[in-house]
Amino acid sequence: MALGLVAGLGLGLAAVWTRSPVLLAATQSLRPLGTLFLNLLSMVVIPLVATALFAGVAGLGDLRRVGRLGIRTLAFFWAISLAAILIGFVVAALLLPLAPITADQQAALRVAAAADTGAVRHAAEQIPTGARFIVELIPSNPVRAAVDGNLLPLIVFITIVAVAAAALPDEKRHALTDLADAATQALIRIVRWVLLLAPIGIFAIVASALSQFDVKFIVDLIRAVAVFIVAVIAGLAALIAVVLLPVVALVGRLGPGRYLRAIRASLLMAFSTTSSLATLPVMLEAAESDLRISRTVASFVLPLGASVGRVGSALFQAVAVMFVARLYGVPLGLAGMFQGASPRSRSPAFPRRAS
Repeated sequence: MALGLVAGLGLGLAAVWTRSPVLLAATQSLRPLGTLFLNLLSMVVIPLVATALFAGVAGLGDLRRVGRLGIRTLAFFWAISLAAILIGFVVAALLLPLAPITADQQAALRVAAAADTGAVRHAAEQIPTGARFIVELIPSNPVRAAVDGNLLPLIVFITIVAVAAAALPDEKRHALTDLADAATQALIRIVRWVLLLAPIGIFAIVASALSQFDVKFIVDLIRAVAVFIVAVIAGLAALIAVVLLPVVALVGRLGPGRYLRAIRASLLMAFSTTSSLATLPVMLEAAESDLRISRTVASFVLPLGASVGRVGSALFQAVAVMFVARLYGVPLGLAGMFQGASPRSRSPAFPRRAS
């Protein structure tokens, strides 16, 4: 991935620096390749979330256990996500002003984004608010929700079906959960195949994007992105030290050292793939083997956490909301900040930052 990023930066900068028609045409011809890579990753997200979540919920069996565990899990995810969002806002407010963007550069970015206003408008319309958000949690057409990438209604539907499956006799329930487990493993294998193409895909995405701007603008943009990356890393470090490790010690009654050793492989996988879902098999193994968590609990909590409880992603998006607002010169009030970074606005499409 790093190789693809460096190569994409090199080609994009060369095209901008020389203004060679050949290089500019080459970078623009790479755009479909980058889109194809993203499509390959995105196509497995919905099926993977569906099969992993169904297997976890249906595998619990006891409906009362599903209810108790689900309420406690969601309450924990929302509380930690809120803390992550607040930390992200504080860190962004302190660090992002270190890389200022001029008004002319903001105007240039707005012009470039105007070519995709239809997609932007469609994405904005997909963020429900107030009563509409509550109503749309129950999808009238689950297939349409899956096609539109509207993940929360789909998760509600899958959970309802899985709870119904959990009430079936063990023989029938195990037949369904075994099928879901097999489908999950097959989808994870597809993810690994697609990630082999990551250097090429990242190369195409970066090169085609950079060729649209001039050198000074790109240098300033790289500086701003560098500060953004530092802000995200600082925020994640604060989240781990101030929130997650104390929760592990006080609530989970687990030593921070043992916990960090157990999740080391998961962290490395998450860092290399930048995807919580791609890390799911390693997390399940660590939960069962190293932390001695039951398979039924791990199979329910971890897929749900990888899809809707990603606190690292919550912090990342909190910083990203303020970063993008600064890039485009858009004033952002408190309500807009929380709406942009809230868990309901997030969808685990690949590639996303892992928790």
